Amino acid sequence: MSFSSASAVIATGDHYAAEIFPGWDILGNANGGYLMALGARAMAAASRPHPVTLTAHFLSPGKTGPISIHPQTLKAGRSFNTMRATVRGGGKNLIEMLGAFSELENVDGVVRVDAEPPALPRPADCVAVVPQESGFPPPLMGQVDMRLHPEDANLFQGIPSGQPLVRGWIRLKDDEPIDPFGLMLVADAFPPTVFNADLPVNWVPTLEMTTQIRGMPEPGWLRCKFSTRFMTGGVLEEDGEIWDSSGRLVALSRQLALMPLG
Repeated sequence: MSFSSASAVIATGDHYAAEIFPGWDILGNANGGYLMALGARAMAAASRPHPVTLTAHFLSPGKTGPISIHPQTLKAGRSFNTMRATVRGGGKNLIEMLGAFSELENVDGVVRVDAEPPALPRPADCVAVVPQESGFPPPLMGQVDMRLHPEDANLFQGIPSGQPLVRGWIRLKDDEPIDPFGLMLVADAFPPTVFNADLPVNWVPTLEMTTQIRGMPEPGWLRCKFSTRFMTGGVLEEDGEIWDSSGRLVALSRQLALMPLG
């Protein structure tokens, strides 16, 4: 199933209906970026077409099955709409979201980027990530074509690099074009950086995630880098950069995750 089909929403009265499909999960729980994309599609349908920034607080795991999305306009401005939405499923609130929506094609202004895309070998020279029956890598990897930097890829064999860093290429299966909602998925698709930190961590549930969309990506591979600098107070942050095939920055992300040990 294509990402556009798996993340489609339908207007139903005062809310939107959608479905969490199998295969977009981590050990049976829907990927957080996938859930954000579902919510963002409903918020965009109720306001302006593209998310510019979206913050989600995760309340309960999302399981396969029907969900409802309840968007609310907090402010309709000349350039941006500020929206709130609740995603509900299985009798629970799954996530609460707050975001700004606009028309990305109309955004213009000064451009200054004090960074460069991460240096990566060619996709053919990187390590392809495929799902395993053990659940790691998870089923979600069957929906994307992900190629990790060889220096970062041994985490799947239990051999961390020692650095909380994950770099690689990604695209949707069958080279399906990635829109701003697909960037939400990509921002949360890579393995957690802490798995490369050589620490006794086996589970890192996300508390909160913010994804900023800076532009419409050009067709082709996306080049990504995710890193962590601070593991304190029982939590860690993961900062992400997503660059398109033209070398342009198209999204940034930051998520805060619990760091249970053991």
